[in-house]
Amino acid sequence: MTREEAKGLLYQYIANEGLRRHHLAAEATMRAFAKRFGQDEELWGLSGLLHDLDWEKIGGDSAQHTKVTEQILREHGVIDEVLINAIKAHHPSASGREPETLQEKVLYSTEEITGLVTAAALVQPDKKLANVTVESLMKKLKNKNFAAGVNRDIVAKSVEYTGMPLEEVVQTVLVAMQEIHEELGL
Repeated sequence: MTREEAKGLLYQYIANEGLRRHHLAAEATMRAFAKRFGQDEELWGLSGLLHDLDWEKIGGDSAQHTKVTEQILREHGVIDEVLINAIKAHHPSASGREPETLQEKVLYSTEEITGLVTAAALVQPDKKLANVTVESLMKKLKNKNFAAGVNRDIVAKSVEYTGMPLEEVVQTVLVAMQEIHEELGL
């Protein structure tokens, strides 16, 4: 599957602009980590771009999350098990698949951080990523009331899963998102 095909699916199944931007942020994040670890940037990027493809379709039924994405992808001829497994492993409570590979672990533990970065940008006076710093993100991460939907326990796993200090993980996500700030509208 090409990025253009994947983006077409994203726009077919996700109408909410904020959710589309989350997918784009996760894609940029996955590409950045793939590059860092010498992995397939296209494949890793696709897992970020498509990871929540079923979110609007499942209507809040998180027990179906990733299962419906797998169905959608297979209906569209996607048979890449590495891609499908990465998507399934980012939500193990529904899929039953715990993150095992590096790609799966990175997607699972870093896509949460994109929500924190987005929230931090939205509280800036100009609502721009350019003014968000790693230091401010680390402070906001400690404040459980800020971006309360961001699961801090999952974010903490990123240290174990990447072998990187948390500040470096957060910086990688921030820089990846800053590089596509126009596409994110931030």
